[in-house]
Amino acid sequence: MNKIKGLFKIQYPIVQGGMIWASGWKLASAVSNSGGLGVIGAGSMYPEVLREHIQKCKKATDKPFGVNVPMLYPNLQEIIEIIIEEDVKIVFTSAGNPKTYTSYLKEKGITVVHVVSSLKFALKAQNAGVDAIVAEGFEAGGHNGRDETTTLALIPMVKEKISIPLIAAGGIATGSSMFAVMSLGADGVQIGSRFVASEEASSHKDFKQMVVDAKEGDTHLTLKELAPVRMLKNKFYNDVAELYVKGPSIDELKTLLGRARAKKGMFEGDLIEGELEIGQVSGLIHDIKPVEQIINDLIINFNETQKQMNRIDF
Repeated sequence: MNKIKGLFKIQYPIVQGGMIWASGWKLASAVSNSGGLGVIGAGSMYPEVLREHIQKCKKATDKPFGVNVPMLYPNLQEIIEIIIEEDVKIVFTSAGNPKTYTSYLKEKGITVVHVVSSLKFALKAQNAGVDAIVAEGFEAGGHNGRDETTTLALIPMVKEKISIPLIAAGGIATGSSMFAVMSLGADGVQIGSRFVASEEASSHKDFKQMVVDAKEGDTHLTLKELAPVRMLKNKFYNDVAELYVKGPSIDELKTLLGRARAKKGMFEGDLIEGELEIGQVSGLIHDIKPVEQIINDLIINFNETQKQMNRIDF
């Protein structure tokens, strides 16, 4: 039995990233109903909005699903209590110390997974007692690591040192890339950007179309002094780049970023002034599809790749 399939009790070792402004109950339930693990992104939700999404997800699927909790957000304790009250069985934590809530959640019978971008933090998460790790290369969209370790390098380095299940993330949008990271030692994959360009994602249709139109080099990792984030290049990105030329202070960067910049871009569809978080793999995403078709395509391509590799004679 595949470790990730067994841990989450799912059909395929495919986890949907819990992305802000994209991962509502519609996306999560669609992924779970299609055989993967859907994940609600709590980072863009007030506590009571999260409760509503959990309740709607329960009605839309009888399959397992999880909630992603970025630990740098306010109302963290309230969010954790809502997850427990609503009997969510799987929690992904990120952007913070895994020791903070892992023991507490596990005492409540919850499976805990922590998202990391380096071997150092993977070891800390394992020592904190998490059940699995998502190791995310810097190709990934959204908030990311400062070390710029690629998925190709990160996965075998983490696999070599940990003993718990490993989920690969960053730059994965096809079955062949899924096959590649599992060949490197991953037990499953977490996919974000490909699910942004799905019919069920809650992100704005204009943002989805910009993802589809993106080419190689259209994203960049920036704002490392605050929290590293990979985004599409637009006017806001250009404003950030121009500010860096002047050697800005952290306060100047915070002033430019302002509040709700990601919501403005990804949820409200302001492609000029918004922060448009997406991965490098957007250059391989050419259409907006239903989740069921995306997962079917992944599995077909994975199996084709496996057969192709079996025919290679070295």
